[in-house]
Amino acid sequence: MKSGNKPYTELDVWKETRGLVKEIYLATKNFPKEEQYGITNQIQRSAVSIPSNIAEGCGRNSPKDSLQFFYIARGSLYELETQLILSFDLTYLCQEHLNFCLHLVEKCKKLLNGFIRYYRGFLKLNRNLNDQQITNNE
Repeated sequence: MKSGNKPYTELDVWKETRGLVKEIYLATKNFPKEEQYGITNQIQRSAVSIPSNIAEGCGRNSPKDSLQFFYIARGSLYELETQLILSFDLTYLCQEHLNFCLHLVEKCKKLLNGFIRYYRGFLKLNRNLNDQQITNNE
């Protein structure tokens, strides 16, 4: 799927979530070694899941499937937010780095929610056009 004439790699929401992944990897770089297969891995997987699900949604043929992947990406953002807070609670992240990461998460949430609203509106418009075509053909 393209948004307008843009491939997914040119979507602001995909670019921003891609940048978030980089920051998450930097933030978890100094987590304890014993957490390598614990919270470190989970945070990284949650972060990677966000732009990956946006891309997968854009590649689906069914608009309903596409939307489902965008919702999964949004869920991963909330999961990541929780894991960052838990990392702070466990003293793996300092307050400053937590605030910076949460700011990026919030920015990504706004972009993704806006993209989902746009996409749902696009689907509704197409449904209305299809309904009009059916009515006109009767």
